[in-house]
Amino acid sequence: MNFPEDLKYAKSHEWVKTLEDGTVLVGVSDYAQDALGDLVFVNLPEAGDEVTEGEPFADVESVKAVSDVYSPVSGTVAEINEALLDAPESINEAPYEAWFMKVENVTGTAQLMSAAEYEEYVKTLD
Repeated sequence: MNFPEDLKYAKSHEWVKTLEDGTVLVGVSDYAQDALGDLVFVNLPEAGDEVTEGEPFADVESVKAVSDVYSPVSGTVAEINEALLDAPESINEAPYEAWFMKVENVTGTAQLMSAAEYEEYVKTLD
């Protein structure tokens, strides 16, 4: 499994990338996409929606089931990745490029794990 060092991770298997302007991108980890299976549909929030750390903000549908995706931070959705609506399989193909949303006015990042911490956490799940 691949866990890029420049990202932070939530126990619910989302990643967070902080951008220079203080906004963050949010997506799901390699571990999560692998566990979910082949994704065929994604339901995203709207720009302007408020997201809350630990609460669902999107859902993904795989050939197995529909699963909630939890927000690793609190804030306001600045932008969504509309490309995922037409190509949800890109989450499986490149989970660290297929971001779900960009969030501004971000709070709640203190509990996020480094790549090394997340890698150790994932080992406890298998």
